[in-house]
Amino acid sequence: MGVAKRLDAYFGIEAAGSTLRREFVGGLTTFATMSYIVFVQPTVLSSVPGMDFGSVLLATCFASAIATFMMGLYARYPFAQAPGMGENFLFAFTVCGAMGFTFPAGLAIVLISGLLLLLLSVFKTREKIVAILPECLKNAIGPAIGVFIAFVGLQWGGIVGPSDATLVRLNDLSSGPPLLTIFGFFLIVALMARRVAGGILIGILATCVVGLYTEVIPWPKEPFTFSTNTFFRLDFTELITKWHDALVAIALFFFLLLFDTVGTLIGLGKQAGYIGPNETLPRAGRAFLSDATGTCAGALFGTSTVLTYIESATGIAAGARTGLAAVVTATCFLFAPLLAPIVRIVGQDIGWIYYGVDATAPHVAMYPAVAPALIAVGFMMMSPLRHVDWDDVTEGVPAFLTVAMMAFGFAIIEGIAAGIISYALIKLIAGRPKEVHPILYAVAVALVLRYAFLM
Repeated sequence: MGVAKRLDAYFGIEAAGSTLRREFVGGLTTFATMSYIVFVQPTVLSSVPGMDFGSVLLATCFASAIATFMMGLYARYPFAQAPGMGENFLFAFTVCGAMGFTFPAGLAIVLISGLLLLLLSVFKTREKIVAILPECLKNAIGPAIGVFIAFVGLQWGGIVGPSDATLVRLNDLSSGPPLLTIFGFFLIVALMARRVAGGILIGILATCVVGLYTEVIPWPKEPFTFSTNTFFRLDFTELITKWHDALVAIALFFFLLLFDTVGTLIGLGKQAGYIGPNETLPRAGRAFLSDATGTCAGALFGTSTVLTYIESATGIAAGARTGLAAVVTATCFLFAPLLAPIVRIVGQDIGWIYYGVDATAPHVAMYPAVAPALIAVGFMMMSPLRHVDWDDVTEGVPAFLTVAMMAFGFAIIEGIAAGIISYALIKLIAGRPKEVHPILYAVAVALVLRYAFLM
């Protein structure tokens, strides 16, 4: 039996109405579309003290490859995995930022959330957990994180900056970084409008080239070096001493990972024709197991939670229908570290050049080559808001507060907390208490007590 026949026998390529060529093209298309994470993830997580850029890059590529290989070989779906946009900002800005955890403790939190999802996959209790959170919050949390990410992109691009009078202000748009960011953003939008596969990646690279040519982005003075300083560095002792914050962080990662995975798998499953009239995805447990395994592997290597990427839809559109496409994508992630020198140029912080070095002031980071991608990703995360019933105050206000508090409070956890507390309170005031799951009432009370103790 030849290689082609063996692949067909294992993956069921012909039975799925596909061909070897379509699977390879689909896998390459998916990688091109989502490979921006190789550039963004090290940039975001290396802002955490102690997390080396080169180590996070390796961790991102290895964790993505492991999870995607598992999705292709075990679940046999053409879906690809990588660290989630949103969860990486939760890790960097909330867990290791506002909550004050060190990165080894943060990685321990990620591992625990992955193990919890692993247990759900084994005991098949996912649907019961998903039912706890109301639809309005499910449809608001993702977009709220999108606004948060876009706001960070505007800062990193130098478009908005700090102000003593109004907290934030519009910067001088005639300077190099804002102009470069605006160019990169509209280039990405143009490529997306024309449905160019890998538009975000092309936009990042083009922005970097223009930045180097105009000398807005300098050439790095030191050569790129790999490291493994984040590998197997988990610390659980800090979780014990700060158990109240640790429980909140674990719950946040767990629920975000769960809801993102459920929503993405259903969306991709429908597009690929796997989901029938009964609205169930065959081998869903195996798909969940792939995400959970990737998250656990990512935590061990040194990156945030791994989940299924909606960008896999581009590979499906290119004809991919089996797990062979995911195997191709995973192989690309294994070779992605070869791009490390380019990634280092793209992900360098140039804020010290434009804001200067002031020991008495907080450092303002600036990554104009990555910033356009963050703004574009923020836009891509907006669509679920259309499913919120804005005519119903008890549904619309919690969704609005989730977005507003997350963006303006610059904290993912506070946005989610505002949504949960307001939802339970408004439903109670409106005389519709039975529409709230009992567990959600308990969560809302716990969050109120958390604020009471903080005060």
